[in-house]
Amino acid sequence: MSKVVYDKRGPVAYIRLNRPEVKNAIDVETHELLRDIWADFAADDSLRVAVLTGTGDAFCAGADLKTHVPTWSNGGPMLARNKLPDGFAGGITRGQHRIYKPIVAALNGWVLGGGLELALACDIRIASEKAQFGSFELRRGMHPADGGIVRLVNTVGVGIALEMELTGEPIDARRALQANLVSRVVPHDQLESATDDLVARILRNDQKAMESAKETIFEVIGRPLDDQLKLEALLGYALCGDNPAISERSAQFFDKSDPGRAGTHEVALRTEIA
Repeated sequence: MSKVVYDKRGPVAYIRLNRPEVKNAIDVETHELLRDIWADFAADDSLRVAVLTGTGDAFCAGADLKTHVPTWSNGGPMLARNKLPDGFAGGITRGQHRIYKPIVAALNGWVLGGGLELALACDIRIASEKAQFGSFELRRGMHPADGGIVRLVNTVGVGIALEMELTGEPIDARRALQANLVSRVVPHDQLESATDDLVARILRNDQKAMESAKETIFEVIGRPLDDQLKLEALLGYALCGDNPAISERSAQFFDKSDPGRAGTHEVALRTEIA
């Protein structure tokens, strides 16, 4: 049985962590499998979006410490330098994080430790009502080192990040929604259909424009306002001057035939993923 299920269905890559007996904790082998999967997803031009989820009642319980701790025990101060290009969960947290295709996390249950880091490294998070979120590393004498603190602060703010880190207590899906940790919370049995609907809304957009928008968001984080505005203008107008799809897509807009249009000239959203 594969520890990660990787399934390509048309333009969508479905990635499912498949170690339910350990709440989909990521051991060293799973880390390496994910590295190859992320690299393949990035390189395959037929794939436009990825959906990441877990088997059973957990999304991911983080690092499988039985396999990771022994590799750290004699690392000494050089461990940090050696880990810098490596990241976690195949490097999507750091190292392969510059994949500009959209990545959706369908959070089906426990999202803990490195699993929270992995979820935060995804672009959009949709949660089952059963999902629970926590950062328990401080209980083990550690704190997040693969983007868990950086992305948590950027996503929910300092106050909630401090509470989650310093107490080591989980928050439920509803509080995660209030904190902007997730975009939506849905009944558990509707998670798959809600994710499919979200993917359909992503796929109606132009791929080149989506990737440029994601790159722009990454580039402006933490910069002074004038630098942010400059980067947005440079990347946005570069896209406008170099994307042949604009003419065709603008014509659809003028003709009121673009998919997913609401109002008087409603057009159905094409939800087929084949």
